[in-house]
Amino acid sequence: MTPSAFGTVLCALVLSMTSVSAKSRLLEFSDLRSWEADDHSAALDVFQNTCVDLKDPEWAKLCALATSLPDPKAFFELFFKPVLISDGSPALFTGYYEPELQGSLTRAGPYRYPLYRKPPEVEEDTIWFSRQEIEDKNLLTNRGLAIAYVTDPVDVFFLQIQGSGRVRLPDGEVIRVGYGGRNGHEYKSIGKELIRRGILNETNASAQSIRSWVRKNPIDGRVLLQHNPSYVFFREVSEVPAEKGPLGAMNRSITDMRTIAVDPDYTPLGAPVWIEKQGADPINRLMVAQDTGSAIKGKQRADIFYGTGEEAGRAAGRIKDPGRMVVLLPLQLAYDVVPEN
Repeated sequence: MTPSAFGTVLCALVLSMTSVSAKSRLLEFSDLRSWEADDHSAALDVFQNTCVDLKDPEWAKLCALATSLPDPKAFFELFFKPVLISDGSPALFTGYYEPELQGSLTRAGPYRYPLYRKPPEVEEDTIWFSRQEIEDKNLLTNRGLAIAYVTDPVDVFFLQIQGSGRVRLPDGEVIRVGYGGRNGHEYKSIGKELIRRGILNETNASAQSIRSWVRKNPIDGRVLLQHNPSYVFFREVSEVPAEKGPLGAMNRSITDMRTIAVDPDYTPLGAPVWIEKQGADPINRLMVAQDTGSAIKGKQRADIFYGTGEEAGRAAGRIKDPGRMVVLLPLQLAYDVVPEN
């Protein structure tokens, strides 16, 4: 989202709250579980990474103040108000990560499956061909659109879901790819489809089990992947230093275990968000909404960024937990969204 669109989102947020204000309310920081125990300094560093791009006056003032207060915890408590934005639906937390794939700049040997740039005729917010049509009709081949080639079509599919990743070339060089556009079709979960078919259940439908099933059933697996008509294109973003995270929706590097992807229709990009994730590995932490995802829809929906590589991928793939998320808004905006009685 561009900074100029930020005010539009806030207006939409205020309007959307009108019909659900009974279920969306102002909280106190004392209502946030384990608020006192968090590393507020780490959260403030992440907030400052993207707040410079927020041009709304209320946010711009806070961004300027962020460097002048010696106590990060006091900064959030003095200038923000926790707002629980809900429509009554249960919260859902999942995880995502930045994959690192083995690849090549040329199609040779095991490197057969391309990561494509967006074709020039594809425009944002318009519907182009579906995943099945793109693949079955070879609509992208032999057009000079391939950035790199990897060894596994399942990796391509999951990279499209993650939105960014690294490709390690045979000579050890690493290139980075990020989100470059999409074909306009809505995302459909292949995990839910496998559950509907009775192949997996709610308990074992992890990213790892889905990968395993598709690889063991290559023909049916191809059809399964095409159940999701959404197709994501990439762009090379190798200018981002290797020690930093991939670029998020705000075109800034994101931070593992401090960045979340949200639905920007309800949670403003750049806003601090308090996470209370339940499950086997509970998390109570202040994070920042710096990314989006085609599968991330709803007021109480967030995808937690776990980092780069296989270990991060395994951790992210296990997450499918309830809890709640509370947005921290500047005081005036918070009272605009949920007027006090």
